[in-house]
Amino acid sequence: MYSTAEDLQAMAHFINRYGLHTGPQFAALGPAAPMDISAVAYIVAERCAPPPEFFTDEDASLRLIECSAGAMAAIRAISEVLDPGACETEIAPGLYVPDYIEHVSHWAATPAPFSSAPPTVSEVVGCILRAANTVAIHTPTGSAA
Repeated sequence: MYSTAEDLQAMAHFINRYGLHTGPQFAALGPAAPMDISAVAYIVAERCAPPPEFFTDEDASLRLIECSAGAMAAIRAISEVLDPGACETEIAPGLYVPDYIEHVSHWAATPAPFSSAPPTVSEVVGCILRAANTVAIHTPTGSAA
């Protein structure tokens, strides 16, 4: 099994090479189509081709990603680098739970306040590499807890 730091590095290389999908679903249709950042975490952690659900079914895609310990460790690491307090979603009045996938995917696809465009591929790759370095420094094996 690869460490979280290694998965994050592989994600950065993947996104640098194929780009980043910021539209509907978790992947764009077409040859060498870009993927959403959370979808990239899944295919890197699972060492697999993108499942067909990534192109057609957002709910099934979310469940697949959530069931991958490696993908979730990478996504959590990115979320921590971005802003650890911003990943909570209110599921009932006064009841908040972390929603790491939404936090990271939303950040990569949405313009920041006072900005007219979402982060560039270089900015996304830089954030992923910062997360990889943080995980490598703070854990003896480079894997997130």
